[in-house]
Amino acid sequence: MDVDLHCHSTASDGALAPAVVVARAHERGVKLLALTDHDTIEGLDEARAAANEHGMQLVNGIELSCMWGGATIHVLGYAFASDAPALNKAIADLHQGRWLRAAEIDQRLAAKGMPGALEGARAIQQELGDSGNAPARPHFAEFMVRAGFVKDRAEAFRKWLGSGKLGDVKQHWPTLDEAVATLRQADALISLAHPWQYDFTRSKRRRLVAAFSEAGGHALEVCNGMQPPEQVGGLAILAREFELLVSAGSDFHAPGNWSELGMYRPVPEDLLPLWTRFEHVQQSAVIRAGS
Repeated sequence: MDVDLHCHSTASDGALAPAVVVARAHERGVKLLALTDHDTIEGLDEARAAANEHGMQLVNGIELSCMWGGATIHVLGYAFASDAPALNKAIADLHQGRWLRAAEIDQRLAAKGMPGALEGARAIQQELGDSGNAPARPHFAEFMVRAGFVKDRAEAFRKWLGSGKLGDVKQHWPTLDEAVATLRQADALISLAHPWQYDFTRSKRRRLVAAFSEAGGHALEVCNGMQPPEQVGGLAILAREFELLVSAGSDFHAPGNWSELGMYRPVPEDLLPLWTRFEHVQQSAVIRAGS
């Protein structure tokens, strides 16, 4: 696919530097890319410089963490004003919250006989490329593997770090309504990230989409990497019901992982892609992040 609106770099929990992500996307034929690191826009300047070198279009992107229904939810923001005061305050609050979360994960793992997790996770993060952001759960998972506490990352998430487990610390996030409002104040186009990844019943997922739409969201991420086709179909039904646009992306984090850049299931032909709305902001919001 020549559009990818969901990927990550070492600015958050990805394995490749922003410029390397852009170069890899270019090699795979992506022409329009959004770098959507978790709760930070730290990598956008580097990504933009690389995109200019490769003749690609880079749209401002971010994946904000928030809370709804007792679960951590992610919303994707695009084509926003990167100097918007509300967004920058939210990012600063989330930055602090992520460090508090990392410290709490460290304490919880130490109490279960796994000391040194924060220091170890931070060292792994710095191996990939130093960032001022706190290490994320994938960094903790890699520490646990190297320390011999688990055999692989999958076991780390299944036993300790996944949804509802000891390392799933939630209390530092804003509400869904607050996250959407923050992005709207930055003139962002907003999509609900990977709605099928949340461990919800069908009815709770529908309530989530209804709440997101009511809050002022614009789109559903109907296509997230190589998720099963039946999930794409189920999300397409919700997009039609709530008259939402659709977004799509690989959710790329690392080579050989969930999906590759530009790789995801086809977007249903009857649904309007979110990126068709980028045209009216191309000369302003897409570019002005560099101002």
